[in-house]
Amino acid sequence: MQYAASPSADLLIRAFLNGKSEHTLNLFDHFIQEFYNIGNVVLHPTKTMIAVGNPDKRIAWVTQLGKNFIHVVFPFKQLYRDNLCFNKMAQVPGSNQFNHHFRMYHTNDINEEVLAFMKLAYEGEQ
Repeated sequence: MQYAASPSADLLIRAFLNGKSEHTLNLFDHFIQEFYNIGNVVLHPTKTMIAVGNPDKRIAWVTQLGKNFIHVVFPFKQLYRDNLCFNKMAQVPGSNQFNHHFRMYHTNDINEEVLAFMKLAYEGEQ
């Protein structure tokens, strides 16, 4: 699977994924595929994470690729307390951004609730 729009970005993403367990790679591929099912996404590697972007902005960050999980942060304009999928939620100091942390251990962790938040991130909040 090609991950990024440019070959150089794709190489950087592959460097992030290098040496990760097959399970973690499957989780990452599944997560990205679910975003592709919502709409056109582009991956942007940075020094410490992989950002997922829609055509207008970056909508999620894969911040950690563990032995058996991936950790994703969704930035929202408001706090969504009523959920079962985020293990941590916090306001970014000095901003109106609320980071919602999702840890994925199994492909079926992306359930209807997570898909709804992925779609909200992709389409933007009202």
